[in-house]
Amino acid sequence: MKSSRFVLVLFFGAAAFLSGCTSAQLVRVQPWERATLADYTMRSDRDPLHVALAEHVFFSRESATGGRGVGGSGCGCN
Repeated sequence: MKSSRFVLVLFFGAAAFLSGCTSAQLVRVQPWERATLADYTMRSDRDPLHVALAEHVFFSRESATGGRGVGGSGCGCN
């Protein structure tokens, strides 16, 4: 009974440990892919309205602003 539990725990431990393995070559961006990643549509700040709304949400939830040239804090009730 104990040996079967040990084998089962060992199997699942090895499966969990080995499932996270990856090759560094899969993560690396190839030179011919860099133009796609540098495209205007990949920018996170391409839509000024979305940026303004996202900053308002962060301001309201965290009660603080800053990092964009405006410093301060508040309750977010404006």
